[in-house]
Amino acid sequence: MRRCLKREDALIRKSKSQLPSSQAQNQHINNNHTRFLDNLARLYAARDKIELARHVFDQIPKPSVVLWNMMIRVYAWTGPFLQSIHLYHRMLLLDVTPTNFTFPFVLKACSALQAIQVGRQIHCHALTLGLQTDVYVSTALLDMYAKCGNLFEARTIFDAMSHRDIVAWNAIIAAFSLHALSDQTMHLVVRMQQARIAPNSSTIVSVLTTVEQANALRQGKAIHAYSVRKIFIHDVVLATGLLNMYAKCHHLSYAKKIFNTVNQKNEICWSAMIGGYVFCDSMRDALSLYHEMVYIHGLNPTPATLAIILRACAKLTDLNKGKILHCYMVKSGINSDITVGNSLISMYAKCGIMDDALQFLEETITKDSISYSAIISGCVQNGYAEKALLIFRQMQLSETDPDSATMIGLLPACSHLAALQHGTCCHGYSVIRGFTENTSICNAIVDMYAKCGKIHISRQVFDRMNKRDIVSWNTMIIGYGIHGLHIEAFSLFHELQASGLKPDDVTLIAVLSTCTHAGLVTEGKYWFNTMRKDLNISPRMAHYICMVDLLARAGNLDEAYSFILKMPLKPDVRVWSALLAACRTHKNIDMGERVSEKIQLLGTEGTGNFVLMSNIYSSVGRWDDAANIRRIQRNQGYKKSPGCSWIEISGVIHGFIGGDRSHPQSASINNKLQELLVQIKKLGYQADSGFVLHDVEEEEKEQILLYHSEKIAIAFGILNTSPNNPILVTKNLRICVDCHTAVKFMTLITKRKITVRDASRFHHFEDGVCNCRDFW
Repeated sequence: MRRCLKREDALIRKSKSQLPSSQAQNQHINNNHTRFLDNLARLYAARDKIELARHVFDQIPKPSVVLWNMMIRVYAWTGPFLQSIHLYHRMLLLDVTPTNFTFPFVLKACSALQAIQVGRQIHCHALTLGLQTDVYVSTALLDMYAKCGNLFEARTIFDAMSHRDIVAWNAIIAAFSLHALSDQTMHLVVRMQQARIAPNSSTIVSVLTTVEQANALRQGKAIHAYSVRKIFIHDVVLATGLLNMYAKCHHLSYAKKIFNTVNQKNEICWSAMIGGYVFCDSMRDALSLYHEMVYIHGLNPTPATLAIILRACAKLTDLNKGKILHCYMVKSGINSDITVGNSLISMYAKCGIMDDALQFLEETITKDSISYSAIISGCVQNGYAEKALLIFRQMQLSETDPDSATMIGLLPACSHLAALQHGTCCHGYSVIRGFTENTSICNAIVDMYAKCGKIHISRQVFDRMNKRDIVSWNTMIIGYGIHGLHIEAFSLFHELQASGLKPDDVTLIAVLSTCTHAGLVTEGKYWFNTMRKDLNISPRMAHYICMVDLLARAGNLDEAYSFILKMPLKPDVRVWSALLAACRTHKNIDMGERVSEKIQLLGTEGTGNFVLMSNIYSSVGRWDDAANIRRIQRNQGYKKSPGCSWIEISGVIHGFIGGDRSHPQSASINNKLQELLVQIKKLGYQADSGFVLHDVEEEEKEQILLYHSEKIAIAFGILNTSPNNPILVTKNLRICVDCHTAVKFMTLITKRKITVRDASRFHHFEDGVCNCRDFW
């Protein structure tokens, strides 16, 4: 490029050095020189040598308006779009009057940049020049307003047009289709034909977009038939639109037939068919077609194709294929494409490789809200909720505006950590940005408040929702259940049935879980036995787990064991684990050993069952058996998951692990714990040594129990909040009996409400009592 610029400068200097002295001859040669530069600029522009064309253009003393239009058009089509607008303003400063051909080009640049304010200024210029009636200018204006989101202004301009050609009709139809207004789009097509203008292939492509969005297969088939009659079907763009429509309407067989009839398939056509397979959850077919496209037909995948196929890899958690695509992207330079980069982040996150996802995000120069949303969702899905909040902070510092997808990813992180202050800020931001019109956002907000201990605010948000889906009702019922509010949960369940919305299988899981938390065995049996008959819901494994948990927790261990043996489904580890947990609670050694053997035959899925069995032996003083269980656990490569607790103070999340002494306030926390221990012992507290897995002295057991993570978090909360403030602690495991007893005493000492959300439910402690009634 630099060599070409030097050669061009040499040509210009040479032409100037040969100018004769005569004024007339000078003028003649100057004109020739200008024409030479004019033609050279046109040549470079025609060959897409934009930088060279601009270099020559800038040396022309007084470019013609035609040449100005050419340069504005080049930038409007290929970018950078801002240069198109800059040239337009420079043109005005030099008193060059725009023509009706200038405005369509510069308005196209405004559309690409979503620069509606600049577009309004250009609209005023067109009015000043009296060009508002020009069909080209009017069409460009309505297209600009539509693509910038102002459909009302676009329609106003269209209605004011005295003459409308096929391009104008297509522009307004495309505008309504872009905004997913299917009925109005079809009405415009009818009006167009009434005006004796026949739709062309461009019209059909625009209409197909709204058909697929509305899932209007019948209309799509009618449009297909019209296209066949008008012999449009051989147009590859239209054929691509049709196969895409059929795929989005879940008719892959039709889409495949159209794809096979296209003789000259381009990359977009292949990409549409691959995307159709991904949309219809046929990931293996998508990968197979991609292989055919690249390795058999030798076509280079476009960034859009790569983004689609990466989604297939993510869905299949096919990390090897994803890494191969990543290597191809690096070699071809496509990894700089933001859409492909976002898909790559999502692929790594969904495959659980968060280090690679975070590294790629760090290396990516251009990031948008989708980039951050993908990594935030990945962090939450892979158990890195605290990291998700840090990434969100990084997003704010980068001045990237969060969108609704960001909130859907971030709110579960707030829920997981019981980060009420963060969650409240997300709620407020969602209201300001209008995201709460989205039912999914409201569902996430309802869940967040429920899991942050504010169930009454959850209900307020639920009641104010404009539209509720079954997820909304399920979330609220589950919220009541984990707070132990079974009356409210059942009342809402009956409201759901009266609303005409049909309960689904998740609703019944919520109902059965509520029965479990409240010990409502009779009610749980009723709903389990009638769900198939009355609600036409077939029980799946999750329902059987709920029933085993319900029966076993209530002490009906034999009935639960018999229930498992009669299951029509093969019981998995989770079913037996529910029974084993109850064996620990009720100290039934014999059944615990039988259940443990069943679990060992199936292959344990983690450390939880080892810990339960070890706890059972420890609770009755069988230390050798407990030690043997721990030895088997170590030999099989399992490590005990440490108890972790979190507490939010002034918007900062503080995490603690059992026995943790690493916190900056560790000394103060230890002093407070010792002080509390002395005080609660005076009220009658005695350490429950059955939860210590080692045969050590009672005093040592007492100290081990004192440093369980929830007790550390509570002590930290007491030290760092005012005496009247309630304390909310979140724990990753179920709270043990000793901690449960100790916290009840702590509420008497501190005169505070203390809430602990464990892996099972909420425990609301006040005045020495827990709302679970010691049943959990």
